[in-house]
Amino acid sequence: MNLRRTYTVLRTDLRQLRLAKDFWIPMAILAALFFVVLPAVLLLALGAAERIDLVRQIGDTIDLLPDTVKRQITDRVQGPQPSGLGRAQFAMAVYMFAPLAIVVPLTISTAIGANTIVGEREKATGEFLAHSPASEAEIYLGKLAASILPGYLATYVGFGIYAVLVNLIVGPKVGGWFFPTTEWWILMFWVVPPFIMLAISVVLRISARVRSATASQQASGLVTLPLILLSYAQSSGSLFGGARFGWIVGAIAWPLAILGLIRGSKAVTRERLLGADVQA
Repeated sequence: MNLRRTYTVLRTDLRQLRLAKDFWIPMAILAALFFVVLPAVLLLALGAAERIDLVRQIGDTIDLLPDTVKRQITDRVQGPQPSGLGRAQFAMAVYMFAPLAIVVPLTISTAIGANTIVGEREKATGEFLAHSPASEAEIYLGKLAASILPGYLATYVGFGIYAVLVNLIVGPKVGGWFFPTTEWWILMFWVVPPFIMLAISVVLRISARVRSATASQQASGLVTLPLILLSYAQSSGSLFGGARFGWIVGAIAWPLAILGLIRGSKAVTRERLLGADVQA
């Protein structure tokens, strides 16, 4: 394994992606919309709600949440009589937007991964890559990293902005800066990465086996939709179930992701880079 050749594949793909403004600009807008615009609008609208009954009703729904969640909200929302607005904003900021941490990077990374190998054939650069000194494993790792890193970058930048936004809007209502919570740290750095890797391992195999980028995008969407739904549910469960549940989810997801990556490495062959041994 020559890491320099792997890095060359990675750097080349990222340079091409940087130049493709018609791709990364919509992806950046998507991340900004879900991590910044939508949460800001909803949290501010909730805080500026003229119908106090509506805010009170939202706050009252917290009583239907699990006991661990109610205790955390009670502990965080300080004051002798915690306001319904503070409780509602805290619940929305900490629990309702959690699935975005999964959906955004999966959307970005799968969109890149679906085109990464079949795109080489369509651009007629697959032959050059197939005859390069890089081994199939090195090509696979470079393509894998090029698919994952943009999704991670968008996610963690968006997460940082979201954290500041939440603390500025909700912090004064709950006694100061409180976000990220322990559950969110576990979600972002223990639960999210293996789900992205598992999805990308599937997408790269599809990209290596089909003949067109359109077919790859369609097939990847169908295959990864169950993963998105599953990860959506798991991201919510990781927060609602507490830190222990998040550790358990990650412990299960990591071995599956590693197995998927190992199996996915077999999909990248020189024959497929040349256009042979692919499905119509």
